[in-house]
Amino acid sequence: MTTVAMTTTAARTPVPRSGVVALAAAIIATVAVIATPGRSNAAAAAEPPIDESAVGRFVALALECVHREYPNKISHTLASDADAKPPRQLTPAFYGCYDWHSAVHGHWLLARAAHLYPNASFAPAARAALAKSLTAGNIAVEAAYLRTTGRASFERPYGLAWLLQLMTELRTWEDPQAQAWVATLQPLEQEAAVRIKQWLPKLNYPIRVGEHSQTAFAFGLIWDWAQVAADEAMIRLMNNRARAYYYADGLCPLAYEPSGEDFLSPCLAEADFMRRLLSQADFQSWLRNFLPGIPRNAQDFWLPAGIVTDRSDPKLAHIDGLNLSRAWMLEGMAGALGNDPRASALRAAARRHRDAALPAVTGEHYEGGHWLGTFALYLTTGAGLKKPAGR
Repeated sequence: MTTVAMTTTAARTPVPRSGVVALAAAIIATVAVIATPGRSNAAAAAEPPIDESAVGRFVALALECVHREYPNKISHTLASDADAKPPRQLTPAFYGCYDWHSAVHGHWLLARAAHLYPNASFAPAARAALAKSLTAGNIAVEAAYLRTTGRASFERPYGLAWLLQLMTELRTWEDPQAQAWVATLQPLEQEAAVRIKQWLPKLNYPIRVGEHSQTAFAFGLIWDWAQVAADEAMIRLMNNRARAYYYADGLCPLAYEPSGEDFLSPCLAEADFMRRLLSQADFQSWLRNFLPGIPRNAQDFWLPAGIVTDRSDPKLAHIDGLNLSRAWMLEGMAGALGNDPRASALRAAARRHRDAALPAVTGEHYEGGHWLGTFALYLTTGAGLKKPAGR
């Protein structure tokens, strides 16, 4: 058997420079609203956090890519010549947005935006794109693809976790069409959950990197899904892995971050996962050992935002995603600390990272435009901050 990772590129029309400048200016204006000092995490999770036009810009990025097949980077195991097919045939629901996981979370973006802003001008187009992708026939092919011999590690854990996050959004959306999509997606949801349950008991060590294979970030998405889906077996497994991997950790080397191509923080993602499991008192104590250098006042310089040197480079552009994901992880940690004085430093650093990253989510370069909208919406709508309620 042969495993091949390949990128195919088709000509595309560049975004006009004037449009990019206008979009960046609009997002900068929105940052002032999002980054209001003293705004609590509870408020961020409960209210429509940003205006419809800002969300519409993120939706436009997803609509531009979820059914755009090329350029496309696939990690695909071939058993014979018969497996040499274009992405739209291999995975007909999630073939756009450059790669499978970005296509999946692009659909999450559309679902969340239409869910939170049902009367917005972009909602019909978001629903239409979801309906085009999430058909029974497409999902049957997707599930069969996952089950094929030689693909046990396909999109594990990042893409599978985002698939479950898409299901989390749909399950909590009290809408007949959304609930029909839940039923349609269940075979793929079950396949993703089974793969995670089979893998984790055999994984002796956590994966502490800043890219897709990191376990802590995926665990946060999986945990939130398990609460909504009421999957007690997954909840027990997550608790077990948290104890085995993370509970005894201390002195996380935050000063060594970021690596040059990170879009996730190994240290902050672990803390953002653990705050979901631990009581407030236990998390306060755990965090003192894990990140003892967090200031006890509203300083932000203790954690500088990452610097992006070339947004046309798909790997260097990861740093914009790092700043966005750091911002929501810091906010999640702050909310879990309650009145602990360290919370103000976490929120100050979150604002610094948010202010650095949101103006860059413009779509000027497809290298970032195909995925950064998801991270921007996850941050600005407070996804992951509220405790999910099961249906």
